Amino acid sequence: MPASKPLLPEFLPDAFPRWALVRHRVDDAGIADATSAVAAALEPVTDLIAPGMRVCLTGGSRGIDRIDEVTRAVVAWVRAAGALPFIVPAMGSHGGATPVGQLAILEGYGITAQTMGCEIRATMDTVHLGEVEPGIPVYLDRNAAEGADLIIPINRVKPHTGFTAATESGLQKMIAIGLGKQKGADVFHRQGYARFGELIPKVARHTMERAPIRFGLALVEDGHSQLAHVEAVRADSIRQREVELLAMARSTMARLPIDVVDVLVVDEIGKDISGVGMDPNVVGRGHDGLRPGGPTIQRIVVRGLTEATEGNACGIGMAEFALRRAVDAMDPRKTWMNEITAKTPEGGRTPIALETDREALAVAIAACVGVEVPTARVIRVRSTKDLELLLVSEAALPDVLATGRCEVVVPLAEIAFNEDGMFVRSALEER
Repeated sequence: MPASKPLLPEFLPDAFPRWALVRHRVDDAGIADATSAVAAALEPVTDLIAPGMRVCLTGGSRGIDRIDEVTRAVVAWVRAAGALPFIVPAMGSHGGATPVGQLAILEGYGITAQTMGCEIRATMDTVHLGEVEPGIPVYLDRNAAEGADLIIPINRVKPHTGFTAATESGLQKMIAIGLGKQKGADVFHRQGYARFGELIPKVARHTMERAPIRFGLALVEDGHSQLAHVEAVRADSIRQREVELLAMARSTMARLPIDVVDVLVVDEIGKDISGVGMDPNVVGRGHDGLRPGGPTIQRIVVRGLTEATEGNACGIGMAEFALRRAVDAMDPRKTWMNEITAKTPEGGRTPIALETDREALAVAIAACVGVEVPTARVIRVRSTKDLELLLVSEAALPDVLATGRCEVVVPLAEIAFNEDGMFVRSALEER
């Protein structure tokens, strides 16, 4: 059925820039056998587990490569030691801040009692562990606090989406915020991101002094978002080792090949892509404006939400434009609960919604400063986590190729739309 009458026909040009499909070479150091890598990483800490121990494992951050395999391997290691494993959701306020919602998120990762071979204990109840300073209480998941002789946090170490510090996302954040449930997450976000770099290590240390956390399992991914490094880090080394692991993660993460873009078209955003839907370290902006060291992008268009995000459109407010289908797919409760807890309601604002790709691209170019349609620097990506294949407009292509990390896969051609005004299917969508 042909598309309806364009909402803003005056912005629809007769022609668009040509673009080419480009392969972008990113860091590739992925581990083939995650199970073996976990077993090898845990070997040096066998002295920290004993038969009969009740062992709590965390399940939390979205989008971690093969997190189900990693968690199942830890469960197997615990059982082999004669101990009794169970898993708790450790994800702050995610899943609508309900046990059912958090169990559903774990199930989306492939983590269930059946697949893991152990019990999953979900609650939003916490135990109060005192304060690190006046007005900064510390909380710990009640099942972990009262039912475990050993707690093993498992998390990916990577740059955070909301702040920059010596340590960002990782084991300490899992301990301080993930295991703190909604109460703990709310305490942190009430202080604002400016204090996260200071408070995360402080709260994590406070928790480790009062809870049986003897080590954590740290994961680092390569530029393809594939598991590249697994390491068991003893509690007394976590703070310093995370500084080093963050540097490793930052050096391997994929970024856009150029720093100046007029329009970035993002096919999908979601919590499985980034904590704020699309990674601020890639798009160069966050809820509070431009991110230091990131690219300068005038306008962003969001085309849709991932299936795995289950309607959580957190971060959609960073884009100026979106397809109507992306806005319609948003679950307001999940999105707003996440953004309100994070004290970033602007991330849940609805962008200008357009019906078709043709309309969205035209309006985005028209909204740029000092840009004409034929020379617009446009890049289209599948997501900020998948940057191996890019569609690059003619004006941006020379700079992209000059990096030495990119090659043309399909030469320049007119941007093709079907009769409904949507992009003709490309290799970007077929991967």
